[in-house]
Amino acid sequence: MTGVALLVAGGALVGSPAQAEAPDGTGLLRLAHLSPDTPAVDVYVDSVADPTAGVSLEGVSYGAVSDYQDVTTGTYTVSMREAGASRDTPPVLSTTVEVTGDTARTVAGVGLFADLGLTIIDDSLQTPPAGQSRIRVLGGAANAPTLDVTLPGGAAVATDLAFADTGDYVDVPAGTTMLAVSAGDQAPNQLPVDLAAGSVYSLVVLDGDAGLTVRPVLDAAGPTVVPAGGVETGAGGAAGSAAPPGIAVLAAATATAGALVLARTRRRPARHALRHR
Repeated sequence: MTGVALLVAGGALVGSPAQAEAPDGTGLLRLAHLSPDTPAVDVYVDSVADPTAGVSLEGVSYGAVSDYQDVTTGTYTVSMREAGASRDTPPVLSTTVEVTGDTARTVAGVGLFADLGLTIIDDSLQTPPAGQSRIRVLGGAANAPTLDVTLPGGAAVATDLAFADTGDYVDVPAGTTMLAVSAGDQAPNQLPVDLAAGSVYSLVVLDGDAGLTVRPVLDAAGPTVVPAGGVETGAGGAAGSAAPPGIAVLAAATATAGALVLARTRRRPARHALRHR
């Protein structure tokens, strides 16, 4: 898969709607850390059918969204461990996800640590009509128990979206625009975003030092391009050419917690109840 710049909606990609797909026999999978008070974690993705195959993401901190990866179809266990913990340490959280050839999914750690959960989010790679962008909101800000996101003129992107929830995709005019993002009854923050024509974005709302922030994560661009890259505190870079499908290797820097690495691992998946570390 080809590396794509983070956050930025590059040149316009205009054309009739088309589906960006993974190669035959694979699906698309990425991971996200959207829990504001949960420390950095190591995330492990293990094939149930082949315990010798898996993917690890190390030092994943709040706000990180990994690249999409081609993953062989099947059932996978996704587990989180405290960053730096050994691989045989019981995970703080785990879930399973089914990867099929016609799906793209994000597995996200959401909520506050005391109520932390893993949720599976279905992503759309169906690109919008010419001159449009397709966007949705992911609520990752604990300081916003509910979110309203509107465009200039008042068109709603999300209404009363609860923290840790995901909004529906909507088509909007492409280009540079201002989002009015409000938490509950608070006055809205005016936050700029650049949206390329023909592209699909998840707008991740996060707690920032100066209030709420919005970071667009590219879900799809054009008829066949699936992006590599995430929010500023997340992953980026290029997949390793020597890695087999589903076990790609990439290198990236996070703003707060060292390198994020995908690597081949050999381990057996384990599932345990959530526990505070």
